[in-house]
Amino acid sequence: MSGDVRIRRLGRVAYEPTWRDMQAIAETRTADTPDEIWVLEHDPVFTLGLAGSREHVLAPGDIPVVHIDRGGQVTYHGPGQLVVYPLLDLRRRKLGPRDLVDALEQATVAALAEWGVDAHARPDAPGVYVGEKKIASIGLRVRRGSSYHGIAFNVAMDLEPFSRINPCGYQGLEMTQLSDLGGPSDLDAVADVFVPQLLRRIEPRARKGAKGAAAAG
Repeated sequence: MSGDVRIRRLGRVAYEPTWRDMQAIAETRTADTPDEIWVLEHDPVFTLGLAGSREHVLAPGDIPVVHIDRGGQVTYHGPGQLVVYPLLDLRRRKLGPRDLVDALEQATVAALAEWGVDAHARPDAPGVYVGEKKIASIGLRVRRGSSYHGIAFNVAMDLEPFSRINPCGYQGLEMTQLSDLGGPSDLDAVADVFVPQLLRRIEPRARKGAKGAAAAG
């Protein structure tokens, strides 16, 4: 528990059961349901968002493709990637989907700065970039005022599967990762820096929340 948010470190888990568990929380949330942040990594999987086009899945090979209910196009999850899912009552926190995207991006940029990596968000494409390469992808769903899905932060993984897709729908987009930029390769060490940065940015604020899906990138 960290303040009013429960932090759950789940280790390496399969994608689809985790997604279904997030959906269930969103569907059954009440005023008493605690906010949670799930910290984990996934077995290899491509996920394709609500508006996602199969044409961006070029050659998946033996990696499964799962159609899911977040915004955005296709991305890849696999071992060595830090995945953080904020399961929040956005109305209680007076946050909208865009506020949460901003919080995830800013937390990633601040965490990367701890290891001397200069990163930035882009107004035209959600996520976090180092130069022209992407290091973190974001996709959200908001259901009944409850957020799920979240951010995938490349730490120390096999980046080859990204070449089998157009990441987030962008042909030729190159990916990078923290361990190649001089940072740590241990997911727990990265989470220890990232999660406090995120918690600071999701404090309740004086804005009305909203419903919907925020695009992945």
